Amino acid sequence: HVQLVESGGGLVQPGGSLRLSCATSEFTYSTYCMAWFRQAPGKEREGVVSIDSQGTIQYADGVKGRFTVSQDSGENTLSLEMSSLTPEDTAMYYCAADYSIGYCHPLTMGPEPYTYWGQGTQVTVS
Repeated sequence: HVQLVESGGGLVQPGGSLRLSCATSEFTYSTYCMAWFRQAPGKEREGVVSIDSQGTIQYADGVKGRFTVSQDSGENTLSLEMSSLTPEDTAMYYCAADYSIGYCHPLTMGPEPYTYWGQGTQVTVS
């Protein structure tokens, strides 16, 4: 049973930084796509960054240069380092995964390709 558990959200001032983590039991799969999504009130869930088992990373245009994704296979953790945060980054952040293929669809395809989701962690920039 795949479980994704996010942590690290909180309240931060504009210009500040936060580090989100997603703990998963399933980095042992040889093929995967994992991603961070976010959803602000009244808005659709949007992709922030994805990384596949080949190491290919996609960032949404609005976070390039500010957000950095990394993975620690030894700890089975996917992390998102966020800096230069603005109020527009306020949202619930979700970790997502798909293990059926070894690459990620474009982020613009939205959440549909992902099978597994965490419960989310709130990030508030104010």
